[in-house]
Amino acid sequence: MIIKKRHATFLLNTHIIFIVKYRKKVLFDSQLTYLEKLFNETLEENDCKLIEFNGEVDHVHLVISYEPKHSISSIINNLKGKSSRLLKRDFPDTAFNLNQKSSLWTRSYFAGSVGGVTLEILKNYIENQDRPKY
Repeated sequence: MIIKKRHATFLLNTHIIFIVKYRKKVLFDSQLTYLEKLFNETLEENDCKLIEFNGEVDHVHLVISYEPKHSISSIINNLKGKSSRLLKRDFPDTAFNLNQKSSLWTRSYFAGSVGGVTLEILKNYIENQDRPKY
C-alpha cells in the first residue's frame, strides 16, 4: 500500500526474521499469538504497520510497512527488546527463561526489502510456516 504524506509518497515493506537464542524450541501458539499482538501494538505506536506475522518454535517472520523517518535497525531493536522483556515477564514458567538478564533473541536478524517477489507470495510463505498447534 502506497502511503502519501504531506512531503513524501513511499512504499517501504520489509521482511524480518528473529531467531531464538541457541535455537531453543520455546515458542508455542500462545507465545506466538502474544508476540503478534505485541508487535502490532509496538509498530502502531511508531507509525508502522504489521502486514503479516507467523513463526515456528524457534523463529518468527514479520512483514512490516514503515515510514522513511524510521531506520529499520531502530525498529528491530525496539521490537526485539520489548518482546524479550515482556515475554519473560508474562510467561515466567516457560522454557525460554534462559536467564533473566539474557535476551530471548539472538543479536542478529534478517531484514530484506520486499520487492523481489510479490507481497502476496511472501505473505503466503509466512502464513504456511509450520506453526506449533500446542
